[in-house]
Amino acid sequence: MSNRILDVVDLKTYFQDESTGGIIKACDGVNLQMNEGEIVGLVGESGCGKSTIGRTIIGLEPPFSGKIIYKGTDILMESRSNRSKVRRNIQYIFQDPYAALSPRQTVWMSIEEALIINGEKNKKAIESRVKELLISVGLEHYISDSYPRELSGGQRQRVCIARALATNPKVLICDEPASSLDVSIRAQIMNLFLKLRDDLGMSLLLISHDLSSVRQAAKTVYVMYLGKIVESGFSENVYANPLNPYTQSLLSAVPDKNPNVERSRKKILLSGDVPSPMNPPSGCRFRTRCFAAKEICQEVPPLQQITADHNVLCHFAGATHIEKN
Repeated sequence: MSNRILDVVDLKTYFQDESTGGIIKACDGVNLQMNEGEIVGLVGESGCGKSTIGRTIIGLEPPFSGKIIYKGTDILMESRSNRSKVRRNIQYIFQDPYAALSPRQTVWMSIEEALIINGEKNKKAIESRVKELLISVGLEHYISDSYPRELSGGQRQRVCIARALATNPKVLICDEPASSLDVSIRAQIMNLFLKLRDDLGMSLLLISHDLSSVRQAAKTVYVMYLGKIVESGFSENVYANPLNPYTQSLLSAVPDKNPNVERSRKKILLSGDVPSPMNPPSGCRFRTRCFAAKEICQEVPPLQQITADHNVLCHFAGATHIEKN
């Protein structure tokens, strides 16, 4: 029996630019899979569309086309009421924990509200559940009377996680959950996600531009550029043998903890800026910045399956002329 919990099939999310009337193709034909109890990473530069995927899955952005299948049910084909019920199993953690919490609500009120919306009315049950949720994310009970402004960044993010867990979700979408935190706190939040997976069997989608954090936690990783997934596979395969030039350039920018290795390591410097998603390059979208681009790159590249668990969108995936660093 398959343990697949989430399938994103040929998902397209477009926006209309109000000033020009042009179409912004933020997410353009994305395929992504997640199994039960699995942590999946989605990485790429800012503006590549990775947050749009998460927001579309959760229902914050309407898709242009495609399928979002949760445990065999296409959410987009359900009625509005059924869609809402299904999506209770998928919760979202926003990038900015301060903006995600109401400044007028205490920690207790914020989590209590999530429980009430989910249908819980018994006051004793709510009290017990709030305490349980705070403990599960490593917070002391006394913090429940605090307002967001009185908390540290790490504490606020833990409160957001506790609130997301109130509905007992099966899938947690984490949008740059540690990008605004100190390095030490970042590690604590990532360890918390690992604990949630192990203790609750939860599946997590980690959206991040921090490849080192994703490498620590994710079993599978998807690399995104300008609305397209350009490489995907088991993390160990993608990190050890990146085959798309864009993936290679991203990994070359990750500093090595050994200063001697870092000084001698060759970095791939990309030229130019990221093209506009309103007018992406023809063919391969990365060709205008790619060090390995050829004339054939003006044609749409094929999706090549290098191994059973390693896919690359590139004309020259694995070719010897693509430099390795």
